[in-house]
Amino acid sequence: MSGKRFDGVLLVSDYDDTLCGSSGYIPPDNIAALNYFTQNGGRFTVATGRAHTTFAPYAHQLPINAPVVLSNGSALYDFETDTMLVQTLLDDRAPEDLTALCAAIGGLGFEAYHGEDIYAHAPNWVTQMHMKKVGSSYTVLPVEQIPTPWTKAIIQSEHETLLQARDWLAEHCPDRYEAIFSNHYYLELTDRGSNKGGMTAKLARRLGIDPEHIWCVGDNQNDIPMLALSQIPFAPADCADEVKQWGAKLLCPCGEGTVAQVVDELCRRYPE
Repeated sequence: MSGKRFDGVLLVSDYDDTLCGSSGYIPPDNIAALNYFTQNGGRFTVATGRAHTTFAPYAHQLPINAPVVLSNGSALYDFETDTMLVQTLLDDRAPEDLTALCAAIGGLGFEAYHGEDIYAHAPNWVTQMHMKKVGSSYTVLPVEQIPTPWTKAIIQSEHETLLQARDWLAEHCPDRYEAIFSNHYYLELTDRGSNKGGMTAKLARRLGIDPEHIWCVGDNQNDIPMLALSQIPFAPADCADEVKQWGAKLLCPCGEGTVAQVVDELCRRYPE
C-alpha cells in the first residue's frame, strides 16, 4: 500500500455499547483515535441498529467519512450528501405475520419503522426504555392502520418471551426475515439477507476496499455477521456473552475506549 498510512483500510464500529456507552458518553480517546485514523487515509463508519431518524442527530459528531449502515443492515446512508444509497424493506406480509405472532405469544409489543416515522403496537416498558435511549417518539396504532412498507421492526419483551417469538418466526415464516437480537429485550426484524455483515460487505465493495483490510468491532448478536468479515473480530470486554462465546477478541470495556484500542491495533498492523 502507498500514500497515507491507512489508505484502503475500512474500520466499522457498532454505535451503542461499543463506540458510545449506555449513558450516551463517547470516550474522548475514541474520538482522538478516529480522527488520527481518518486523517491518515482510513475510512471509518458506523453500523448500527438505529434507523436514520434515531442516528442522524449523532452522525456529524463523529469523524465518519464513509456511508453508514443503518437499521441492522437494511439501509446504507451517506450523511455527507444526505442520500439513501440502499434500502431494503420487510416482506409485504409483515403486518399479518406480526399480528399472528402477537396472537400466538402473549406479552409482545413491537415498533414498526416506515420512512422517518416510528409506530408502535402494544408498547411496553421496553418500548419506553428504547425511546428514551434513542431520544425519539412513536405513534400507537392498530397494526392494520400502520402505514407500509416497513423498513424494519423491533419486537420487544422479556428475553425468554423473545426466544419463543424467534422460534415462532423460524417455524411459520422461515424465509422472510432476519430475526436477530440487538440486546436481550430487542428482537429486530429486517428483510431476509439484510444484516450488518451483508451491508458492510456491500459498502466495502462500493469503496473498493479489499476484504483483508476490513476491521470491525461490536458488542452484541446483531454484530456477529459484521464481525465475521473482520480480519480480527473485536469486541468490548463487557459485550454480550454470545459474542464472547462466538470468539471475538476482547478489548477493554466500552466506557474505557474500545475503539481507540482497535486503532492502536491497526497502527501495529499498518506501520508508518
